[in-house]
Amino acid sequence: SISDISAVQSAEMILLNGAGFASWIDRVSLPRARVVNTSRAIEDQFIVTESITHSHGDGGEHSHEGVASYTWLDPMLASAQAEAVAAAIARKGLAPPDDVYSKLGALIGELETLDADAKLALSGARDIPMIATHPRYQYLAQRYDLSIASLEWEAGEAPSAEGLAELEALVSETGARILIWEAEPPAAAIEATDALGIQSVVFDPMAHAPSDGTYLGSFATAVTSLADAAGLRPAN
Repeated sequence: SISDISAVQSAEMILLNGAGFASWIDRVSLPRARVVNTSRAIEDQFIVTESITHSHGDGGEHSHEGVASYTWLDPMLASAQAEAVAAAIARKGLAPPDDVYSKLGALIGELETLDADAKLALSGARDIPMIATHPRYQYLAQRYDLSIASLEWEAGEAPSAEGLAELEALVSETGARILIWEAEPPAAAIEATDALGIQSVVFDPMAHAPSDGTYLGSFATAVTSLADAAGLRPAN
């Protein structure tokens, strides 16, 4: 909305997240001196994506192409972005530098622990094919050596008959046994996909701040759920 854009334009600092994640910035005028691209230092690690043209409902056809956006699904890339934010805050004098870098050090430590825990939890998942309901998990897959094919379903919505047929074909092609959802789907959707012999896991890609908890907690919980579905942890 106009009021939201005005609030952004008047902010002391405007942080750009991910790899081209905020496409709206191409349609508005922003004060360059206050814009910080938190991903600039990691551009050499961006994942190039294939061009996929498809349609959603009555919205017409559109394409996903360029680079994968959800860089923060690799905690070490998130750590690099945190460093960029801290440097910008200190440079602009928005907080005492000692405080900024003390908090940055603590955060980087937490991210390194999160990454180490995830590597351990998913260490046996390399040969377990998975399918995601939308192409969001490229950086997660690269960091933890996962094999994740992707569909083009709407987040948390029940798939159409055509969508289920597409899933069935992809299961047959890949041998996948895990289906990753962006958001909790209707019970009927779980029943329909379970019938294909595939287990559902919700892994919030955190395009927005988690409604409950933090990035660290949400990521750790999702990794645990994925490891459980893959049979990499003993059942309780």
